[in-house]
Amino acid sequence: MVLAHETPKNASFIPRKGSSPLLLLSSFSSSPSSLRASSLTHTFSESIMEEDIENAESVITKWDANSSSLTKFTSLFHQNRKDAKEYLKCVRTLRRAMHFLVSQNSASDKLIFAQKFVQMAMKRLEMEFYQLDPEYLSSHGSSSFDNDEHDEVELNKAGESITEVERVSALAMSDLKAIGECMSSCGYGKECVKIYKLFRKSIVDQGLYLLGIEKFKSSQINKMDWEELEHTIKNWLNAVKIAVKTLFTGEKILCDHVFSSSKTIREACFAEITMEGAKNLFWFPQLVAKSNKAPERIFRLIELHEAISQLRPQVETIFNVELTSAIKLQALSSMQQVDESVCTLLPKFVSSIKKDSSKTLVAGGGIHPLTRSAMSYISTLADYGGSLSDIVADHPPPGNSTVPESYLENPTSIDSPKPAVSVHLAWLVLVLLCKIDRKAELYRDVSLSYLFLANNLQFIVGQVHTSNVKYILGEEWLSKHTKKIKKYVLSYESVAWNKVFSSLPERTSSVLSLESVKNCFKRFNAAFEEAYMKQILWIVPDGKLRDELKVSIARKLVPAYTELYQTYLVTLSTEDKNLEVLARIAPDDLENYLSDLFHGTPFSSTSLLSSSHSRGCLLR
Repeated sequence: MVLAHETPKNASFIPRKGSSPLLLLSSFSSSPSSLRASSLTHTFSESIMEEDIENAESVITKWDANSSSLTKFTSLFHQNRKDAKEYLKCVRTLRRAMHFLVSQNSASDKLIFAQKFVQMAMKRLEMEFYQLDPEYLSSHGSSSFDNDEHDEVELNKAGESITEVERVSALAMSDLKAIGECMSSCGYGKECVKIYKLFRKSIVDQGLYLLGIEKFKSSQINKMDWEELEHTIKNWLNAVKIAVKTLFTGEKILCDHVFSSSKTIREACFAEITMEGAKNLFWFPQLVAKSNKAPERIFRLIELHEAISQLRPQVETIFNVELTSAIKLQALSSMQQVDESVCTLLPKFVSSIKKDSSKTLVAGGGIHPLTRSAMSYISTLADYGGSLSDIVADHPPPGNSTVPESYLENPTSIDSPKPAVSVHLAWLVLVLLCKIDRKAELYRDVSLSYLFLANNLQFIVGQVHTSNVKYILGEEWLSKHTKKIKKYVLSYESVAWNKVFSSLPERTSSVLSLESVKNCFKRFNAAFEEAYMKQILWIVPDGKLRDELKVSIARKLVPAYTELYQTYLVTLSTEDKNLEVLARIAPDDLENYLSDLFHGTPFSSTSLLSSSHSRGCLLR
């Protein structure tokens, strides 16, 4: 496309179909009178030019936007494309005619007359630039989002509208280029560029508006509550993909084609069309990163990092010149700011665990809320392992957070250096385990503290095993801590049931006296009732661990009690009828009582041994 006024072409005579043979001969003959030959040539050329101007006048007037014959504006390029080609041809012909008239008489009335129609044609072509009316976008969407479901619908509508506009623009590329070249060749290059930039920028701005992209200030972000900000972030994450992949990419392709003849103009045009909207788009993550740094915000920040990181190759390709380098720098700056914020939030999360000062005991030694929330946080972080690894690669944990080598032992990679993300997450789990140890010390009942430790470690191991944390801590870690759960269980049994176990006689061949048997039943009844009434309120949430505990206790208790019961009750009951009163718990009832444990359900009777509990054996 040539924007500067072209040098007039040679206006010499060009034979045209249908011209008179006599005139053709006379124009090339060597006449004795040069003045007469010149006069004939000028007369012939002028007649041709006059004919061209008349033809151009007819076509241009026909399509004059202000003509009363046109009831509404109809694009030349949307209907019969033959009309569009004829129109552009007439404009070019009119331009040649004007060059000829200038060479003959710059003050000619015909030149002024021709200029009038050129201006009329330029006005018409300016209007043709708006054949992709930005109102198309505004009539197909709204930036008002109320809830997630509605947002998704509206965002899809906006994306479809933008895609359609860019599709139509792509189809019209050749037409827009032809219009631009025609205007430029007539000396209206600056007007052409100005109109194009105004027209296309309005489409880009409207598209971003429909995607819900606003120009936020730092103060606005800081005033938002987390629910509102999270909602805005989710919308941005979806909108930025459409903006880059469809809106900016489409504009880049269109601009490069329409102004393909001038690198300077197409780069300047594209920069002015997209600069404001694109910089504002990539400014948002930086504002979020600088806002309130609460640990729970880390996941949305990682998603912001992922979005920018995934789109960076396209951003580099689309905004690949010096004039648009500010957009690339803004995207990179935002990603760096987001990364720094993520690395700040990890130590904050550790600090929040360490500073948890709640002394409220979890009823029945169940799962502590801190254990649940912390493992949920850590497991979710592991789901972002790839992105988190990129973020923390150059940000090791604080100096006081060294993780023991054995803690991350993994037989498949024992000699390989541990990735930064593994060290970070391992440190988080270790800090949690240490905190749970401190929480266990708050229980006055030692056996309950062991049950609390077993429950919470079982929950942590379960979460590690079923999440991506497993691949970070390794199988060795799981095996080691599973064994540790068993140690807690054995310690619990030893403290909680030792009195019951010791109330029963050792299984020997020696025969007990009636008095010894009575004492055994008395001690057992008292010890078992005390243990049962206390532990009926205790809980083991994990079904597998609960069953293992019951089986383990039953195996130590039921056989010894059954032997005592069956050996002496029938034999000695004839000597002392009170013996049956003392041995009120049948072996089957004992198993049923054990089956009641670890559900956290209180027993309704004030005395265990005052009521019957015979329902059939539940544990075998």
